[in-house]
Amino acid sequence: MIRSVLTGTGAALPARRVSNAELAQQVDTTDEWIVERTGIRFRYIAGPDETTATLAADASKAALAAAGVLAADVDLIVLATATPDQTFPSSATKVQALLGIADCVAFDVAAVCSGFLYAVQVADAMLRAGVHRRALVIGSETFSRILDWEDRATCVLFGDGAGAIVLEARESADAAGPGILATKLHADGRHNDLLYVDGGPSTTGTVGKLRMKGREVFRHAVVNLAAVMEEGLQLAGLTAAEVDWVVPHQANARILDATARKLGLPPEKVVVTVDQHANTSAASVPLALDTAMRDGRINAGQIVVLEAMGGGFTWGAAVLRT
Repeated sequence: MIRSVLTGTGAALPARRVSNAELAQQVDTTDEWIVERTGIRFRYIAGPDETTATLAADASKAALAAAGVLAADVDLIVLATATPDQTFPSSATKVQALLGIADCVAFDVAAVCSGFLYAVQVADAMLRAGVHRRALVIGSETFSRILDWEDRATCVLFGDGAGAIVLEARESADAAGPGILATKLHADGRHNDLLYVDGGPSTTGTVGKLRMKGREVFRHAVVNLAAVMEEGLQLAGLTAAEVDWVVPHQANARILDATARKLGLPPEKVVVTVDQHANTSAASVPLALDTAMRDGRINAGQIVVLEAMGGGFTWGAAVLRT
């Protein structure tokens, strides 16, 4: 069989780190209020010269270095983002140019916070089909550009950043070998009005700002995330007890806790970075994955579950053995 094997991870964050205390000087909020309700303490905000594409390129360089391969060895780039540099062309093609890759397949995927999971499934399918050999899968966002900084209920929740992984197609006869074991995706567009941006080229002709009904999103998130993780494990022939690590979308500490409880997973198996990065949408899962890979928590041969839910609604999970 051909499997998509994770060979390297990387991350990139803007230079500016913003604490809750600093944010409270601009918005009617407090550090205590934000921490109690979300677990967030810091977020990174992109400067004028930092964009979705530049952050994605920096994260990709780190992932390529970790994998020990050259940019020229990449023949597929799938970039998940809801905040592209331009309406077109895709930010993935800008990353391709920034990396100095003369020719490869490059395109964006739009599924908001679930975007990285969507990108992983797409890349995995293309690699297993034998069409490509090595892929960069990226989640990159500059959500600060679409926040309403007068809406204290939403602007405190998000940050900017990028994460990337290198996936390589490898033939293996070992069912217990490394690689992506299963993926499962969902979407339900009936819930558009619970989490969306109130603009777009086809409707208003403007970029728009993020709008969210937090309580309703929370309720859907806990149910959907627990269910899709169970679906992914079932497809992989595994149980929750066999999971070494869960790397979830870093939206809210309460959602992370509630989802783990619903699955009966101990909190120490859940990678949490929301306190340091806030919600970075499509970038949050690869950012958290890179953090846990580099600090030594995730080791070779372990079972890791990635999961996320975002606007749309979209949600998904991926199960892999490192």
